[in-house]
Amino acid sequence: MDKRLLAVFMALAFLCSASCGCSKSDDGAGDGGETVEGVTVKPAYNRSDVLHNPLNGWVMYVSADYDPSYFDTEIYVPSLGQNVKVADYASACYIRTKWSVLNPADGQYAWKDPDSKVYKLVQAARERNLPIAFRVVVDGRDQGANTPQFVYDAGAKYALENAKYPDRKTPMPQDPIFQQYYEKFVQAFAEEFNDPDRTAFIDGYGLGKWGEGHSVAYDENDVSAVDENTETVKREVLDWITKLYAKYFTKVPLVINYHRVIGHPTSEGEANPNSESLIALAVSNGYCLRHDAFGMNNSGWGYSTWEKAIAAQWRFKVPIIMEGGYIVSSHSYWNDPAGYRQGHPEDVRKGEYDASAEAHVNMMDFRVGEETQSWFNDAFDLVKSFVSEGGYRIYPDQVTVPDQVAAGSRVKVSSRWRNMGWGYMPNNLPQWNYKYKVAYALLDESGAARKVFVDDKCEPSAWVDSKPFSYVFETPAIDLPAGTYTWGIAIVDTTKDDVPAIELAVNNEKTADGWVKLQTVKVD
Repeated sequence: MDKRLLAVFMALAFLCSASCGCSKSDDGAGDGGETVEGVTVKPAYNRSDVLHNPLNGWVMYVSADYDPSYFDTEIYVPSLGQNVKVADYASACYIRTKWSVLNPADGQYAWKDPDSKVYKLVQAARERNLPIAFRVVVDGRDQGANTPQFVYDAGAKYALENAKYPDRKTPMPQDPIFQQYYEKFVQAFAEEFNDPDRTAFIDGYGLGKWGEGHSVAYDENDVSAVDENTETVKREVLDWITKLYAKYFTKVPLVINYHRVIGHPTSEGEANPNSESLIALAVSNGYCLRHDAFGMNNSGWGYSTWEKAIAAQWRFKVPIIMEGGYIVSSHSYWNDPAGYRQGHPEDVRKGEYDASAEAHVNMMDFRVGEETQSWFNDAFDLVKSFVSEGGYRIYPDQVTVPDQVAAGSRVKVSSRWRNMGWGYMPNNLPQWNYKYKVAYALLDESGAARKVFVDDKCEPSAWVDSKPFSYVFETPAIDLPAGTYTWGIAIVDTTKDDVPAIELAVNNEKTADGWVKLQTVKVD
């Protein structure tokens, strides 16, 4: 054959194969380049759909006294010329509230009281399939009675920063009475919220001002006192409270603020020499990381060199969650060293986004009304960019399966996976314990899975930086009646009867249960 005609023929064959997304193949390379015979399917990557996956995506913020209708908030987006529903972009809802609100009297809990605002808010979130996250604040210096009065009545020690405000008590976290009642609360709290289907994560430290982990007082007479015992006490307290939450929240991820003076009586300045080891202690006790000052570039308070180094240290080991530092309607953000322009909140949004990208965060915040409004009005392109680029965004870019199988035989299949997001799929968290696994299914005409085969070797937490990760798997015997079936693939939850659990970033047809359809197969 003429060489030019041969080249044209080969090019046409390639285009045909690419357009249909699959090809007959005997070179599906897996582990070690092992050959797998069959049809190679190349699912089309989806880069724009919002994927509502655990520990991934945008987070709505609500206060415990919000009206549940807030979950239905719509915002006009100028670039679209229409309203959008904020909750459609969110994977979780974050409630930062007082211990005294959740536990107003000994043995009484707001989430059990149908008349309480907390109960109604929780139910509204559940009705919308929006998992909730919590931070429980105990320090009352800036917000009033955050710790329930019955704890103090029982003899728990506390300090008053200003005698003019007797309700603004600051509990001593090392006090055994405080710890006794706090453990009772956490145990009851977990009985309701240690449920990964309903709870996204628990911000399980909550000490200090606003529960952010700084300005933690240990001296009844001076909330800012530092002495020779401070380092020992704060380490003991952090170890106690992180182990406490880990004891009861066995199925839901836990997070802690990686603050430069974590657990210290001060709030800013140079990083404490022990802060890095305290963060490591929390991680060893089962915690992930978050920070509350993204976009703030002040070296003494905000998100600066030390915070960036911590994020780099733990990258792809535990997920990181961000919260923006500025409220653009009330903070003088134009004085930030980043050079944000006054009257240009979009500059702050870009600063938060860039810091989030550098830290490889899994989740970003729609925090309070005006900040959420700003994201959709001033920086909707960044909202979409985080959907496309942030967190984890997983798909199989190539799967090889047979199109004909003898009943009762075992067959080899292969898959190649990529995480196209900058974040981390934390399947290795102790609360998840590698429960998410790749699985293949043989689907009947209705789309129901007649057989499911779980590949234990495929590990999603290994998939980073959009690199390809290939695997070969041999199925157990396929003992199905003769007929035509369809191969499906998914990431399933092995603790829930191997049902598809992670939304994959593909355009291919999916069943109602979430199996991605690949290729028909005849069982003889």
